[in-house]
Amino acid sequence: MLRSVFFIASLAIILFTPACKINKEAQKSKAKLLQRGKIHEDTSYVYWLPYKEGTAHWLVQGYYSPFTHRNRVALDFKMKKGTEVYAMRGGVVTRMNEKGEKGGLKPAYRQEANYIIIRHDDGSSAGYWHLKKNGVLVRLGDTIRKGQLIGLSGNTGYTAFPHLHIIVWHTNENGKWEAIATRFLTRKKTRYLRPLRFYRSQHE
Repeated sequence: MLRSVFFIASLAIILFTPACKINKEAQKSKAKLLQRGKIHEDTSYVYWLPYKEGTAHWLVQGYYSPFTHRNRVALDFKMKKGTEVYAMRGGVVTRMNEKGEKGGLKPAYRQEANYIIIRHDDGSSAGYWHLKKNGVLVRLGDTIRKGQLIGLSGNTGYTAFPHLHIIVWHTNENGKWEAIATRFLTRKKTRYLRPLRFYRSQHE
């Protein structure tokens, strides 16, 4: 019961907290236009959704959503603990952690997050966060194929409820780390995902 109340309260914050202004206003505007289909970037890589083919999950937060994504190009999929997580794109495992046990909205819990980072062949990387303890099913240096089972979701780190947190990034022309918006293949079509919607996974 308490968990249900906590989740509803957290979702209410997401829905009704106004977004604050951020420095990267141009990037934010572009991400919003991509999500709404107002502009198209058809040359970008098409990722697979990070869960089992045929299943659907609720995208709780999208790019620059209120709450914890006000200044972030990141995605949060609501998932029960232990849900299978699949690679959105192939690459090599460069970092991972699976020893974290705690989760909650205390800043100290950030270091408890379990995660996998996969580097892609174009130099970009994808991170999968909040996995369960001992929920990493790959090892450092492993070569991963697109659609491969890589982990189990959880609720570790800085988190209000069980979910999978996704970020894709690259190094820009100035040599700085930069998160990027990505297109996904869904059951209906290829698209930039929008928050507060269900998306069903489709693997080619």
